[in-house]
Amino acid sequence: MKLLSNLLNSRLFALILKEIRQILRNKQLIFLLLFPPTMQLLLFGLALSPDVKNLTLSVVDYNQTRESWELVSALKENDIFNFKGYQTDAETLSQQVRQGNLAIGVIIPPDFQRKINQDKTAEIQVFIDGIDANTAGIAQGYITQIIQQYNIKLANFKDKQLIQTEVIFLYNQGLTSSWFFVPGVIGLVLTLTGILISALTVIKEKDVGTLEQLLMTPAAAWEILIAKIIPIFVLLLGDLLLASTIGKVVFHLPFRGNFAVFVFLSSLYIFVCIGIGILLATLVKTQQQISLISFFFNVPIIQLSGAIAPTESMPPFFKALSFLDPLRHYIEISRSLILKDIGIEGLWRPTLALVGFAVLLLSLSISRFRRQLG
Repeated sequence: MKLLSNLLNSRLFALILKEIRQILRNKQLIFLLLFPPTMQLLLFGLALSPDVKNLTLSVVDYNQTRESWELVSALKENDIFNFKGYQTDAETLSQQVRQGNLAIGVIIPPDFQRKINQDKTAEIQVFIDGIDANTAGIAQGYITQIIQQYNIKLANFKDKQLIQTEVIFLYNQGLTSSWFFVPGVIGLVLTLTGILISALTVIKEKDVGTLEQLLMTPAAAWEILIAKIIPIFVLLLGDLLLASTIGKVVFHLPFRGNFAVFVFLSSLYIFVCIGIGILLATLVKTQQQISLISFFFNVPIIQLSGAIAPTESMPPFFKALSFLDPLRHYIEISRSLILKDIGIEGLWRPTLALVGFAVLLLSLSISRFRRQLG
């Protein structure tokens, strides 16, 4: 008891109490300590799921008999596949998979019923988007298991395979995992580097007081900001070219699309990152604060982007929320150009989203920056 009494009356305890009171008075620090971890825990727990479900599936049924409809019903009656209706022909189905509107396409041949009735093996074709090797492998397993169960039903529990599947993996025949992750990592590198560097460049001027010196020069506010943006943009463009070279040489990414289009659309995303960084810099006062708040923003951006786990596996709320994530749209663009050879005409939706984000974020950041200069 005496030791405890001495501790409570000591200078050390008084200093500890002083620091605690000081921390409790700092509402911004309390917010950063409580709100970001709570949000990140919810996002990690709900948005990032190892389960594979809600994979979009469509069917071309050239047979259109009771047997083919029962097979389609067997594929629909689960929460793994999200049935998107029938397609008219195999070419349309393949185009839908190519554009990313479908993850799986099934083609039932015209002689499906006749072969089953003759106790012969009927072969169906299954096209699976193989960009995400893990998801594609699991989807193949689910389809094989469903068809095996239907086989047992057709053969009246005899050891006979009446239906055989020919599975074709599109765009990643070898199911190479790095082909899924590396385009996403390129987006992560641009995001983390772009936001942090652009934010620190602006906030450092505040810390050392050189922003006031710039105001005394004849340069206009927009000239000061453009002079900051251009060097950052060039550096990040160099990062993009370096990452692309590593992806090609080390991970053997095919880069099937137009590389000039890839660089152009990546430049749009670089402007988005710069806009976020400058906007964050106008909201805080110190480099320590920008490091904390950029971490809070970067983690949800990464988690909702589909860079780590497919967005199809997310709950509906987080899946809808992910459309507000610019990184999601950039990763869709990069994977489509690197692996699928889709032209810019097939990427107008994510491209339009990036243009919108770039204009909005740069306008907000420039407006706030000019107000601070004023």
